[in-house]
Amino acid sequence: MGCFHSKSPKHIPGYEEPVILAAETLFSVSEVEALYELYKKISSSITDDGLIHKEEFQLALFRNRNKRNLFADRVFDIFDYKRNGVIEFGEFVRSLGIFHPNASVADKVSFAFRVYDLRSTGFIKREELREMVLTLLHESDVVLSEEYIEMIVNKTFDDADKKGDGKIDLDEWKEFVSQNPSLIKNMTLPYLKDITLAFPSFVVRSEVEDSDL
Repeated sequence: MGCFHSKSPKHIPGYEEPVILAAETLFSVSEVEALYELYKKISSSITDDGLIHKEEFQLALFRNRNKRNLFADRVFDIFDYKRNGVIEFGEFVRSLGIFHPNASVADKVSFAFRVYDLRSTGFIKREELREMVLTLLHESDVVLSEEYIEMIVNKTFDDADKKGDGKIDLDEWKEFVSQNPSLIKNMTLPYLKDITLAFPSFVVRSEVEDSDL
């Protein structure tokens, strides 16, 4: 019997069995178990309660719990399906599944749309696009003039807003991304294709072998 299940904190809210999560995602049982080890590390970095809080998410991404980032905030909010202010294990695995190399492009495009749709209105407004562009430029340490940034934002928005109604809907976004696939290049994390190779120290023997699924 594997050591993973002997240590499974089934009393923790949101905990789900690896077998269930593997059946619903692109991850194998052993990969879900490896992700659980990563999840435990993140969720105990500040408050050891088995849940990932926003400060812990920020810390995992930037090594700084106090560094606020619009992009990270949006990703956290989308991972937090239940809107209860924390990321549970099941939410963590299912959301990471979108970043799997074998996940569908459609899922990646839809996730990216939700990131840019800052107010969750179902549309991307020009100001939302501008806010995200500024955030991404800041994180990349790229310094551009206000005029050049406005040119980028306006050109991008006008190209995507085919209907000319001052907002980008999901269909317009899909078409725009199909013409500019680099927009979702960050939606794929290659190491997720075999998380057990990326984190070999996390590998444990599964109680239920992947071949049994």
